[in-house]
Amino acid sequence: MILKRQDVARFLKGPGPEFRAAFIYGRDLGVVRERGAELAAAVASRPDDPFDTAQLTEDDLTAQPARLEEELAAVSMGGRRLVRVRLGEAARAERIAAEALTAHLEGRLNPEAFLVIEAGDLGRSSALRLLAEKQAGCGVIACYADEAGDLIRFTREALAKEGLGLTAEAQQLFASRLPHERGVARQEIERLILFLGPGSGVTAGPKELEDFLGVEPEASVSEAASEAFGGHLAAAQAHLRRAAREGLDGAAAVRAMSGHLAKLRRVAVARRAGASLEEAVKAAEPFWKSQREIGRQARSWGLPELDAVQGDLLAADIACKQTGAPDSLIAERLALSLAGRARALGL
Repeated sequence: MILKRQDVARFLKGPGPEFRAAFIYGRDLGVVRERGAELAAAVASRPDDPFDTAQLTEDDLTAQPARLEEELAAVSMGGRRLVRVRLGEAARAERIAAEALTAHLEGRLNPEAFLVIEAGDLGRSSALRLLAEKQAGCGVIACYADEAGDLIRFTREALAKEGLGLTAEAQQLFASRLPHERGVARQEIERLILFLGPGSGVTAGPKELEDFLGVEPEASVSEAASEAFGGHLAAAQAHLRRAAREGLDGAAAVRAMSGHLAKLRRVAVARRAGASLEEAVKAAEPFWKSQREIGRQARSWGLPELDAVQGDLLAADIACKQTGAPDSLIAERLALSLAGRARALGL
């Protein structure tokens, strides 16, 4: 049973007796994990007690295919039996989970047990997703990327708990800079709380917030990555050197370039699937100020071109992790290579 957005909060506070399972999936694994933990706390009185709860990974399922059904057949020592499964990309584990879900919903295992399956962004052709969506006894929750309203809401809630606040304009500014991955966004909110001072009673406006955002050293490596993929070597080098002065090493710069490639890849994949350039850029969720530049680069960086440089980024990342590696030099060489390729593509 696919749960509508307005029904998810009520379900997470306590699914009705007609439910024996939940299937939580989506691209934002931070939200998937948050909702899985919230549901576990609502279902089981002791969600961390190994006598009441079993937590399995896809490696557990592939190593011992019968274990999931065994855990679902077991009886809790106290409260309601809870079995949590976290899947990755292994197709075999997905099949095992689908078989166990079928057996459980048919009543062949412990009917008092509750099964929670957490997964990534499974497509419409996924057998497990199709099965879960058709079963009345299984609540299905899709975890999409947070929208601006979601980001503002949980930012406001987190700040309020610490006696802090943002003006409406500052909320919009902060939300526009937050990553849409829930776990990373939470970390940024915690940084803001420390910056404002927990319990200080401060309500920050745009100026105070711009001071906070402006001191982010990560901005330098992000800008360096964008300039490199845009074919602007001198600007990329300037940003790399500024990042070094701000305390970021070459490894961080290499990671930023890998992250920029990932954004361009999402744009390229969306365009191949039929999306317009504007739609594809929005789907990649770059910071709003960089959308035009991402679009400009995406006209030249297609999937073949991105695949051609993927190995260079991986090699640079590995090189930075070696003892005594000159990581700043490695990052500059990578930026030089990327900028050269970009220029060759016409950027």
